[in-house]
Amino acid sequence: MLEFKKRQLSEEKYEACAVFDVNGDGIPDIVSGAYWYEGPGYAKKHFICDVLEISEYHDDFSDYPMDVDGDGRLDIITGAWWGETLRWRRNPGETGTAWETFDIDKCGSIETIRYYDIDGCGVPEIFPNTPGMPQSFYKLVRDADGKGTGEFLKYTISEGSSGHGMGIVDVNGDGRMDIVLSGGWLEQPEDPFAGLWTFHPEFSLGSASVPVLGYDVNGDGLTDLIVGQAHDYGLHWYEQGCAADGSRTWTKHEIDMTGSQFHDLWLADLDLDGEPELITGKRYRAHNDGDPGAHDPVGLYYYKIDGGKFMKHVIDFGPAGEASGAGIYFWVQDLTGNGYPDIVAPGKDGLYLFENLGKRED
Repeated sequence: MLEFKKRQLSEEKYEACAVFDVNGDGIPDIVSGAYWYEGPGYAKKHFICDVLEISEYHDDFSDYPMDVDGDGRLDIITGAWWGETLRWRRNPGETGTAWETFDIDKCGSIETIRYYDIDGCGVPEIFPNTPGMPQSFYKLVRDADGKGTGEFLKYTISEGSSGHGMGIVDVNGDGRMDIVLSGGWLEQPEDPFAGLWTFHPEFSLGSASVPVLGYDVNGDGLTDLIVGQAHDYGLHWYEQGCAADGSRTWTKHEIDMTGSQFHDLWLADLDLDGEPELITGKRYRAHNDGDPGAHDPVGLYYYKIDGGKFMKHVIDFGPAGEASGAGIYFWVQDLTGNGYPDIVAPGKDGLYLFENLGKRED
């Protein structure tokens, strides 16, 4: 078992966070919504900018670091449901100065965003999950010196609505990362920028998490899927197989049916044994009070993966305000320097830091 030291950093109700060096002092800071929290203590809070609040949500479902304008300082990529716009916030490099926000694209309502360097250029591309729109991604335009220009190119790779849920997974094992959506997967072609990707409607994942994770759960050499129900009960894995005719099959297995609103998932080696753990938890009031299990206690968990036998360990559990969920976009990174990854958990229940103290004797 691992031991965690829990600390509430703020009662602010932003649902996304990130960890990066905001002020260039070489120490990781925590960013969440309208504020950043200065490391290593994270007690000192600095204003970033005002964030639009609509219907008990903040228009900030991602806080990803990227040097967009090439000035050597990490900026923030963000976007959310109500604003229907992918945006970036410019880091002014001066504590106390408000960050300017710039629109990238009016792309439709964003469930949340994930990032992956799809072409190996060294800078991740931006993949928003826009359930009502076709799947697109955005590439930062860089100059001859490789520095960001503040401009982005948009590539639309599917037709029809994307649906709720998205993951970046090498489904077929060809070495290229594909895009998993709730109703199937988009196969990356040799040139990811050359038009539509082939869609394979092989499964129906429901109100799927963002991300859907790809991992060989049972060790048979095929990539399986790990999926949370973002707006219902259930955490599952889908076993990839091969039928007699050579077609791909997917067998659904339960991991945990006791919780709801598993919106964000991570795979990380929390105990340093060389194998990743599944980390997730309940997003508090994901649809305010409209989802099944909305009034259940919140929690944060990790699961040991043993050939499909997921062993659950509770990091935190209890009523909101006392315990923490996982928000829509939490973060896992070693902040203390002890080698063990820590967990930063935002949400409408506040912003929490769980310092991973390592293994304890039970």
